[in-house]
Formats: sequence, C-alpha cells, structure tokens
Amino acid sequence: MQTRKLGNSDLHITPVGYGAWAIGGSGWQFGWGSQDDNASIAAIHRSLELGVNWIDTAAVYGLGHSEEVVARALKSWPGQRPYIFTKCGLRWDAQGDVRKVSSADSIRREVEDSLRRLSVNVIDLYQIHWPPDPDSAELEEGWSTLASLQQQGKVRWIGVSNFDVQQLRRAQAIASVTSLQPRYSLVHREVEDKLLPYCLGDGIGVIVYSPMASGLLTGAMTGERAANLPKDDWRKNHPDFTEPNLSGNLALVKRLQEVGRRHDRSAGEVAIAWTLHNPAVTGAIVGARTALQAEGVMRAGELHLTDEELAEIEPFFVGTAGCGEHQDVECGHK
Repeated sequence: MQTRKLGNSDLHITPVGYGAWAIGGSGWQFGWGSQDDNASIAAIHRSLELGVNWIDTAAVYGLGHSEEVVARALKSWPGQRPYIFTKCGLRWDAQGDVRKVSSADSIRREVEDSLRRLSVNVIDLYQIHWPPDPDSAELEEGWSTLASLQQQGKVRWIGVSNFDVQQLRRAQAIASVTSLQPRYSLVHREVEDKLLPYCLGDGIGVIVYSPMASGLLTGAMTGERAANLPKDDWRKNHPDFTEPNLSGNLALVKRLQEVGRRHDRSAGEVAIAWTLHNPAVTGAIVGARTALQAEGVMRAGELHLTDEELAEIEPFFVGTAGCGEHQDVECGHK
C-alpha cells in the first residue's frame, strides 16, 4: 500500500488506518454495544496483514479498554509495529459519563495511563480529542502541555481532533500542529468549505474519521437493522440512523453499491475512497470489529474513483441537520 506524509511529521501513513473506537465495547456513554476482544484482535491483525500501518485509538474508548486491546493485539503481532495514535482530553467518572478536561495535570496523568495501557515507551501521534469549551484557556494550557510532552520524548508528534479554524490558529500560536482529525463523509461534509482548505494551505495533515458514517454507508445497514440496534449502541437514536434522514442515506448507499460493483468493491470502500480524493485528506480512519469486516474495507485506499464516478455520486449527497445529543463530545467517530 502506498503511503503519504502526515503534515510536518516524519510519519508516512497508509491511506487507511485502523480505527479502534468500537472495540472498546459497551459500558460507557458512547459504546457500540458488546464486543469480543478476540474478534477485535483478529480484526487488527487482518488489517495489518492487508498493509495498514497505523492504528488510531483514544483513552476514552471503552474507558481505557480499547488501548488495552490494541496492546494485546500488538504483543501477538509478529510483524513490524504499526504507528500508534491516541487521544487525550476526555475524562470519565465512575458511571462512565464523559466530560472534556484539558488541564495540564489531567493530560500529564492521561499520557502516563495511555503509555501503560498501550505498553509502549512513546506514542507516535498524541491528539487532543475535543477542544475545551469556547473561550476556555484550557485550549492553550492543554496544547502547551502536549508540546512539552513532545519535547520530553513521551510523544513523537502532536495533533488535534474536532478543532475549527480559529481553534487551530490558537494552537499554532503556541506550537506547530501536525494533524487534524475531523469528521468527514458523504453525509457530513461541513469541513469542506473552510477547514480542509485551511489545513491544505498550512500543511496540516488530515486524518478523517467516520468516512463510512459509523457503518451507515457500508452496505450492511438496512432500515430493519437500524431499528433493531441494541440500546447500548449510541447510534440507536442518532439522526443519521432514524427518519427522516435514514431513507435518503440508504438511497445513497444503493448508488455507492452500483459504483462498487464495477470495481468488485463494497459500498463502504467507495465511501472511503470518496473522502480520500480530497487533496487535503492524508488518510481515513476505518473501523472493523471482525477480521471479515477488515477484509471488506481496509484496501479502500487502493480504489481510485474516476471523475465520472465522483460526479455520479455527488447528486445523491444527503445533508443532515447535525449530530444531536452527541455533538459536544463524540459524533459518529470512525
């Protein structure tokens, strides 16, 4: 698989990376439902076998469990260790409720916890998961702390997730931003107008999350399946997976399936390839809960859509009103 240089770093990443949100399992505010750890490890191994060279996780996924599963997978992986990306800035209480905290003391504790859970001496890319509340000085405090961790050698490169242009500028005034991680897919294109052009112009790498809209664009989602999602799956009542948006989204999936059949590829691979055609996008984070799922999507970076196919997909774009209750913390992530 070909690689692309991520921002100002020395990291050369494959167009698709393994996203580890769902393998955190259930029992917390934004879980995907129960998950078998052995299936997760098999999914990671198959992704690496297919050429993927980076894994994106976060401390909050499964309240630390995702990082632990990633460590288990890498311990039993015989090949070269992939790049490990993780995130800080979301803390949880005993009930699993999540809040944003980017104070220096909190981040210092978080990085040590992540290093321990991941069983690594250094994190390749450390990211602030969500910006602090507007006008909070914690943005500067948190970003200064990440820059200090980089100088100390605990993390190699530093980035942000879910920042807007103004927040990026505030961070850049303190230390260089290697990468931004925004949500981007055919059904969520808000970043196209300002954010992606800004990153392209300033040399900030972009790794997009939820390119398949959290499973909506895989081709496996149906109206019946959406209605029967378990109660502990955050997607259960999300506007993307309920009417009036669901029918339009599933109509888009049919068009993606038609394009995919010409290449012997899935609708999900077409959706991922669509995000990668944007010149600002360095890579896409793609989740898989089983080895079979990984088999079906991790080669999406090798799929190149023609201009005609891109034009064919465009009229089926369905805009959504927003992210409802999940907008402030976690929104359809990978």
